[in-house]
Amino acid sequence: MVHGMTEVTEYPNALTTVQVVFERLEQMLQIRRQIEDYSLKEKIEKKIIQLLKVLSVVQGNHPVCFIQFIQRALEFTSTYLFTQAADNLHFERFIIECMNIMKAIVTCDEYKVVKLIAEKAEPSRIQAAKIKEDFFTESVLTEMGKRLLTSYFLLTPEDLHNWENDPEDFTADEVGESWKYGLRPCTEKLFLALFHAYESMTPLLLQLVQSVQGETDVENMTSILQKEAVYNAVGLSAFELYDEVDFDQWFCNHLLKELQVKHPRYKIIRRRVICVIGQWLDVKLSPSLHPLVYQAVLPLLSPEEDLVVRITAAKTLKIAIDDFEFRSENFEPYLESSFSLLFQLLQQVSECDTKMHILHVLSFVIERSGTCVQPHVSHLVQYLPLLWEESSEHDMLRCAILSTLVHLVQSLGSLSVNLYPFLIPIIKFSTDLNQPPHVYLLDDGIELWQEMLKCAPSLTPEMLHLFNNMPALLELGTENLKKCFMITTSYLLLNPEEFLTAFSHIIFQGCANLIHELKPEGIVIIVKLIETVFKLFPIRGPEIFRPLLPIILEEILEKEAYPILMSIYLSLIARLILKNQTFFFSLLEEVGNMWTQQPEDILEQLLRFWCEYMVKITQLERRKLSALAFGALLPCKSRAVVTMFPDLFYPLVEVFHDVMREDNGAQFDYLIMGDREELDDDYETEHDKRKRQLSLQDPVFNTPLHEFTKAQLMVCEQVYGAEEFHSLIGSIDKEIRQQLEEFLK
Repeated sequence: MVHGMTEVTEYPNALTTVQVVFERLEQMLQIRRQIEDYSLKEKIEKKIIQLLKVLSVVQGNHPVCFIQFIQRALEFTSTYLFTQAADNLHFERFIIECMNIMKAIVTCDEYKVVKLIAEKAEPSRIQAAKIKEDFFTESVLTEMGKRLLTSYFLLTPEDLHNWENDPEDFTADEVGESWKYGLRPCTEKLFLALFHAYESMTPLLLQLVQSVQGETDVENMTSILQKEAVYNAVGLSAFELYDEVDFDQWFCNHLLKELQVKHPRYKIIRRRVICVIGQWLDVKLSPSLHPLVYQAVLPLLSPEEDLVVRITAAKTLKIAIDDFEFRSENFEPYLESSFSLLFQLLQQVSECDTKMHILHVLSFVIERSGTCVQPHVSHLVQYLPLLWEESSEHDMLRCAILSTLVHLVQSLGSLSVNLYPFLIPIIKFSTDLNQPPHVYLLDDGIELWQEMLKCAPSLTPEMLHLFNNMPALLELGTENLKKCFMITTSYLLLNPEEFLTAFSHIIFQGCANLIHELKPEGIVIIVKLIETVFKLFPIRGPEIFRPLLPIILEEILEKEAYPILMSIYLSLIARLILKNQTFFFSLLEEVGNMWTQQPEDILEQLLRFWCEYMVKITQLERRKLSALAFGALLPCKSRAVVTMFPDLFYPLVEVFHDVMREDNGAQFDYLIMGDREELDDDYETEHDKRKRQLSLQDPVFNTPLHEFTKAQLMVCEQVYGAEEFHSLIGSIDKEIRQQLEEFLK
């Protein structure tokens, strides 16, 4: 019936079957009430649940065909959920299935009619909406809301027993589709469905809030549980109540007072209130009141407080510091206490999931507080190695530890060197593909590796040895490939000589293996790494990658490269021309022999394409790099350069217009870094400083284009002789020549 029929309504027997299900349910429920034999009663309950599931899956898979059964389904479920007639028939799985059927009918899109298109709505939708409208009258909804909040929402004796005997399990978050199988989550889902669909539920909830607000007799457990239930509903419906509740006023005048009551029984309300505050934080709480939230949370984290309350308070603190309006300066006075109390809580909980949650909160505190957290992390640093050892059977907890360490390293900066005895072994373990847990730990391990290198002031032998894990990671070729190349770049900047001496063969092999397999976006990452090697080692670097350069040159001349990739390819050639012309011309000889062409012809073809392609190079630094390369070639007295001499000045003058600025009548190249070398940013990592130092050595940022071009033209006059030089200058377009002279004054 569910999976074998397109339209159930076309099969009379199927419709009769659904009708009979309702009749059989009534009969089975009556039989269950009369039977006392436990074994037989259990079998009957299983049969009842099976019959309810028939209704549920038919409605879910054939909602339009189920329209004729909506009235019967609503009457059946509401009778056994919200009237006293069936009190003796209840058992938990039955209640859950009934609530889920009602929720499905309330939320089903096929049973809704949007007012704006009501006239065009399908007749079946209009019929379903009319059935629901007639059934869910204001009086019916009021009765349902009261029963939900005064009966189903109440903590049960089993809940309270679990609270006392297994508090960490009690605080475990409901995840996934728990509402299909758990009474509390399915109750909350039904309440929210009704609250969202029907406005008449709002006055009822506000009325109940008024009735429970104020002082509560701490000896009266019924009153405490009722208040807890109503507050729970207010927290769940925060978005719907946005315009109805002045939460700032309620928070200051009522909720904070509730937290002051320290009677042991009142922990139920303290836990619920701090939970409600967390639910409303993102919805409607003035940023100016956030310090009051921190003040409210801290006492609830203290070791003297109930463990369930402490864990809930930690979750609310996470929400508070993860808020868009969070200001670290407002939180700083509470940082030391928060860190200390969370750390104590982390030590005292025992369940893996709970430790993960508390670690995540600590991670947020570390991340959002930045360097301010440095004085407070010593105890955590001492405890994490022990926790790592204890969690050998819990890979997800180890993931949480790695994530916490990422934020810790970011906050400590260069001070993270003190963590190396712990960091390096766990990075080695997490990124070793021979270790089975790498399936869980690899992503976080790579991120931690990357952050450690960014903050490292120098390269240690242990850190260098860690790179032996990299070949297997490059071969794996996963989504972490970009990070792997960023890690390699970090090593290069950290200690270029030592790293390249030890691992140049691995770097080349990794690039060579991948450059033919990746999409253009991936090849860009590889070529940027090669460019970094060229910047650091203009003589030695090209030799390492010599086997790849003919392939790159071929792609340039065949004009097949992706635009961004083509720009970087041309930048590599430009760096060869600027810093290693001997190698560049030997490369042309080598390629000429491979292609049986004259090197001069290849160079002319390259320069002709390069000049045309300059308009597509959008990054100004790369445009200037090309212009410098053109200037460097001018004195070569090569046939190709002489042929292309006037053409080289078109893009060269264009770049002059891009980079030259005027100040007090003087022209200057604004890409020159100059005194920016003294920049000292609090948020700048050691890696950022190393990148800046490398930029200071880059011709793009330390060589003024006009001065370089002027010097190269003077060399040209000496190389070519005055007569030939003036002839070449005369071959340049007159307008271009005038602009050039203007820039070179």
